[in-house]
Amino acid sequence: MTRPHPAPIARADAALLIVALAAVTSLSNFHRASLAVIAPELSAELGLDAASLGLANGVFFLALGLMQIPVGLLFDRIGARATVAALGLVTFAGAIGHAAATDAAEVIAARFVLGVGSAASFMSAVYLCSRWFGPARLAGTVSRVFALSQAGTLLAGTPLAAASAVIGWRGAFLAVAALTALIGLLFHRIVRDDPPGIVPAPRRAERAGAVLAGLGAVLRTRGLFPILAIHGFAYASAAVVLTLWAGPYLADVHGLGPIGRGNVMLAMSLAQAGGTLLVGPLDLRFNTRKWIVVPGACVTLAILALLAAFPAMPAAASIALLVLLCGTTTYSVITVSHGRSLFPDHLAGRGVTTVNIAQVGGAALLPVLTGSAVTHVGAGAVPAPPGAYGACFGVIALCLGAGLLVYALRARDAKPRH
Repeated sequence: MTRPHPAPIARADAALLIVALAAVTSLSNFHRASLAVIAPELSAELGLDAASLGLANGVFFLALGLMQIPVGLLFDRIGARATVAALGLVTFAGAIGHAAATDAAEVIAARFVLGVGSAASFMSAVYLCSRWFGPARLAGTVSRVFALSQAGTLLAGTPLAAASAVIGWRGAFLAVAALTALIGLLFHRIVRDDPPGIVPAPRRAERAGAVLAGLGAVLRTRGLFPILAIHGFAYASAAVVLTLWAGPYLADVHGLGPIGRGNVMLAMSLAQAGGTLLVGPLDLRFNTRKWIVVPGACVTLAILALLAAFPAMPAAASIALLVLLCGTTTYSVITVSHGRSLFPDHLAGRGVTTVNIAQVGGAALLPVLTGSAVTHVGAGAVPAPPGAYGACFGVIALCLGAGLLVYALRARDAKPRH
């Protein structure tokens, strides 16, 4: 049964929810992006090559993907508040493990644990904003959360580079572990699964057969596959660059040091935040979702094609394209709303996390594919040559292009004001 459209919510209550969601998603963004800026230092100290870096980044998203169905079930069973707070303890343990890592295997294991702990963060924003603000306002509200969440990516840029120079990257991760514990505690105390004035429906334990039936209903939903196709690479096409390859590319091809790399990533993160705020309300304004996603993906493909064809272009041009890449891929917030529109409220948790499996699946696959491309084309050279990074950008473009083709040809539009 569909819940009634939410009544007007006090600004203070709405603001508190958005800030709390932004805090937990910021932590997730930090852990997604932190590897890129310190990758050269990790490689030197712990002996990580390009393939190991790709795997370390990929297992984070692999863990996110493996956890999506369990997270969806927990959302529908105990709510997002309790789920996010509990997984915050896992994130805390992962940050401690990252700080204590002594070799590539331990870094990879720590990042897997961090991925498990971060698995509910972004989908809690979709789930709770849908419950609090209704489906028509979902993209606009979530875009504000996602834009604010770029604070985590910003912290993983110049501030992390500067902190690592002063207290080392291990000390920086210990500080983040303490911050993770604090945010998890505050989230549990502040956030509620339902807006004020709404009596929550009782949650009943589902038998195994009912759980499987619910998952089956989600997977059989008409129109789901084309959204999964584009969502698999919409976010990942920029995330794999920002969180993994921007740092090594700028260091190897353009000779930028840690602070210079951090500054570029700072600009990329700001572009992502600004683009999210700009794109989020467009579906409601133009009453379309599909025809915001398709042009955004086409622009992204053009940028990736230029980087693939001319990886040794002047540094200023490369930096401009990297920043523009992060600004244009923010159409992925619309694909989230497109996916949520397919499911009734009683399947909302499983529905949005199933959609998110495609996103984290792409984000797990692309680091491995691109890491292999850089290693193969570069023949293991250190630093990697420009052609290796050209192959990296080319692989991303091919994957996004395949997803866009399926979405453009087969997806049905979902109009927010329908």
